[in-house]
Amino acid sequence: MQILYFAWVRERIGVAEERVDPPLDVRSVGALIVWLRARGTRYAEALADNARVRCAVNQEFASVEAAVQPGDEIAFFPPITGG
Repeated sequence: MQILYFAWVRERIGVAEERVDPPLDVRSVGALIVWLRARGTRYAEALADNARVRCAVNQEFASVEAAVQPGDEIAFFPPITGG
């Protein structure tokens, strides 16, 4: 599973992308977030508030209930604001 981080999420975690192999019981974006938070303080702080981080699965916006599976590309990024 390829994970991409953008903007302040990338800055807080410290990497722009990484390949991970979460346990087989990680089957949703929400479960992936919980698993990533357990990887360390940087992840826990960056992904602490689901309302402040958006997600895409295979380049499609996704909710925390969205399914994930090995081979997916998951992106985490801040909400986009306009002016």
